Amino acid sequence: MGFFDRLKAGLTKTREKLADKIDELLNGSVKIDDELLDELEETLIMSDVGTKTTEKLMENLRKGVRKAEINSPQDVKVFLSNQIREILAEEQGDMSAVEPPHVILMIGVNGAGKTTTIGKLSAYYSEQGKKVMVAAADTFRAGAIDQLEIWAERTGAEIVKHSAGSNPSSVALDAARSAVAKKIDVLIVDTAGRLQNKFNLMEELKKINRILGKGISGAPHEVLLVLDATTGQNALRQAELFSKSAEITGIVLTKLDGTAKGGMIIGIKEELNIPVKWIGVGERLDDLRPFNAKEFADALFGL
Repeated sequence: MGFFDRLKAGLTKTREKLADKIDELLNGSVKIDDELLDELEETLIMSDVGTKTTEKLMENLRKGVRKAEINSPQDVKVFLSNQIREILAEEQGDMSAVEPPHVILMIGVNGAGKTTTIGKLSAYYSEQGKKVMVAAADTFRAGAIDQLEIWAERTGAEIVKHSAGSNPSSVALDAARSAVAKKIDVLIVDTAGRLQNKFNLMEELKKINRILGKGISGAPHEVLLVLDATTGQNALRQAELFSKSAEITGIVLTKLDGTAKGGMIIGIKEELNIPVKWIGVGERLDDLRPFNAKEFADALFGL
């Protein structure tokens, strides 16, 4: 299957929970009344779109009904699809066009797929002809360094690592200096899967941010938060907490290959104004792609 077909397949459960449920409601209706609107509101909330985002969507929907812009139940699906597309839309440009050394700091909790995402990003940039380096600054988790080393070997990236338990900021600084010396195009820095309630870990994240800036002017140029699509509304809470410790420039949504909770990225973009930059729909190297709002909305609504 092509990527769009894999995306569509990955959104099957989300589509069943959201778009198919909306279809079911609309197909059995002959007019737009309060009962239908209440059921639509409940469907959006149950699809992990988020309470605040749902309120905004319903407010716009009711306004469209009052202005006679939405005249039949069939108009509702098109309206919602367009609204969601507008929320998610973000001008991204060419993701491969970077000014070296371009530093990407990866953050996220354990189990979200952060290290695997680094491997896939490394493969993406290598395919674009970029020299890639990865930094194993997750020195706390057992096996994290070895796992990243396997990905570096697989994708042809260079790796900077220290022994397990080393100071993560030292790894980051060494990687920054090495990236400059070796004329690396893209440096991707791994970090520990931080528990949000551990203040010292969040402080360490801030420290790595500062250290990278000392090694390379303006670094990190991107801070990507990796979120597991299967966690639903918990992902929104993660994004809220991480954004207090780092200026997140984008989200990588992983494991969108069968979850029913893909609707949560709509709420994250609307409530926190953090764009989705990358989306992963499987385990293959090419299953991580730059996010396209139109493709996502079309796949979500089965268009």
